[in-house]
Amino acid sequence: MNSLDLPGLPQDTRVVVAMSGGVDSSVVAGLLKREGYDVVGVTLQLYDHGASVHRAGSCCAGQDIDDARRVAETLGIPHYVLDYEERFRKAVIDPFAESYVAGETPIPCVACNQTVKFADLLETARELGAHALATGHYIRSKPNGAHRALYRPVDADRDQSYFLFATTQEQIDFLRFPLGSLSKPQVRAAAEAMGLVVAAKQDSQDICFVPQGKYSDIVARLKPGAAAPGEIVHIDGRVLGRHEGIVRYTIGQRRGIGIASGEPLYVVHLDAEHARVVVGPREALETRVIFLRNTNWLGDGPLEALPAQGLEVFARVRSSRPPRPAVLHHEAGTSWVELADGECGVAPGQACVLYSDEGGDARVLGGGFIERSQRSREAEAKLSRLAAQPATHHGA
Repeated sequence: MNSLDLPGLPQDTRVVVAMSGGVDSSVVAGLLKREGYDVVGVTLQLYDHGASVHRAGSCCAGQDIDDARRVAETLGIPHYVLDYEERFRKAVIDPFAESYVAGETPIPCVACNQTVKFADLLETARELGAHALATGHYIRSKPNGAHRALYRPVDADRDQSYFLFATTQEQIDFLRFPLGSLSKPQVRAAAEAMGLVVAAKQDSQDICFVPQGKYSDIVARLKPGAAAPGEIVHIDGRVLGRHEGIVRYTIGQRRGIGIASGEPLYVVHLDAEHARVVVGPREALETRVIFLRNTNWLGDGPLEALPAQGLEVFARVRSSRPPRPAVLHHEAGTSWVELADGECGVAPGQACVLYSDEGGDARVLGGGFIERSQRSREAEAKLSRLAAQPATHHGA
């Protein structure tokens, strides 16, 4: 066995490294090359990079491709650039826009990992004769019987497990994450020691295809009819004002709603059918039950075999929040999660990721996309009444 838990010597083991042009994936390539693996670097061109060559904080565009190529030259490994623009548009960008138009808050990074990176690229790696596909994600995988399991990384500040919950068992068995046991400062120090040009390169922050983080701009361009104006309505039924498109709002938002009020108001619901932004007090956001779709279960045993009373887990409804106590239920093909303490700002389209515990060594048990949430009985009753109330001046 070698450090990647693969049979055979490193020199007899081919590993494809997904190189984004950033410091993390570059160090992965360097570490594996240093250990003697047969390393092949692959960079994906995911979108039209003409306007983004010099944009800091992006990835998989012009400058990043050049950086990946330079790193590969420094390390002395073969490097290929694959044009995945069409696949990326169909699998990630178009569904992203459609989800926003439907009043959801999508996570395109999860979709990208699900489709382009861990499906298409993984298949390409197999075609290249690779024994594994390695990435620069901060997450750990360990042997678990005949398979592998995912765990949170050592560096909690860089934890990317939230974005990898949809990874299938077959993919996990083929993937490797060499940075899971390292901290970011250690990774940068390694890049410096290897003489890599990206050692001090800043990390990507925004969604790669969204310039300056303005989601509404990309949605309006892809779906010109999506920015229909409509009403801003209080959860009690009062019309408070007008908006220029629900794509400009997210659940839990407080600032920039566009109305003056004597009380703090939050976006509590986006009614895509009636082009309404529903606002209300913070308590109207409190959620206790979350219903999931496309659940990906990575725990031991089938999801259908959960105990009747449910399984105690720890749930994470946003990447920036810690896992909190919860109970997972599954019945008749439907999965839902009861949150012990409740959460605010739970938005459809986001992910609910499940863990074995709340600690740094927690195992990732999978998760699902949030289909809908169940709030207090009072809030649910008000939203139901509002849904039956026709919008005034719709589209005016």
